[in-house]
Amino acid sequence: MIKGTLMRPALAALVAATALSGCMTATPYQPATGAGQSRTGYSDEQIESNRFRVSFAGNSLTARETVERYLLYRAAELTLQQGFDHFVLVTRDTEKRTDTVRTGGAWAGGGAWGPGGGFGYWSPYWRYYRPQWGWRSWDPFFDDPFWNDRGFDYRTINRYEAMAEIVMGKGPKPADNVRAFDAHEVVDRLGKAIQMPQPR
Repeated sequence: MIKGTLMRPALAALVAATALSGCMTATPYQPATGAGQSRTGYSDEQIESNRFRVSFAGNSLTARETVERYLLYRAAELTLQQGFDHFVLVTRDTEKRTDTVRTGGAWAGGGAWGPGGGFGYWSPYWRYYRPQWGWRSWDPFFDDPFWNDRGFDYRTINRYEAMAEIVMGKGPKPADNVRAFDAHEVVDRLGKAIQMPQPR
């Protein structure tokens, strides 16, 4: 029972480290992978024969400008794949998702109790009494009044997702519509700035 309890924090740390190692570079231009809030890359959905909803989601290292550029490139690429020449941005939006993460902690530096210390991931457990709360427990994986702001590092992570609904058309783009784009020209001009995934 104790062995299983000790292994859970170690397993959680290993999973977190693996996840971080896979996100050490900005999201390249690629089909979407992952699901929910961890989804990154481009995706599209056909609404009508010439109308699509397109999106591109980046990770925490992908700048907003890059996300919006990849969205525009995907819209142009998709337009050409569907046999059209230009597209019109009916709607366009960029969402910003902000997360605050905490690293470190009272025992995070190692020592006897920390991950690198003689006790591995085991750490002490105390109960304490506060008149306004009664008896409470101290756990190294959660904040409490004793250890607030001692060794914890809080940082903000921003992630962006750009979305657009486009209508495709054939022939020259409408000259009087500022939301209309020549798909061939967009691909030619933005293509040099598009970072494709590294071959494995």
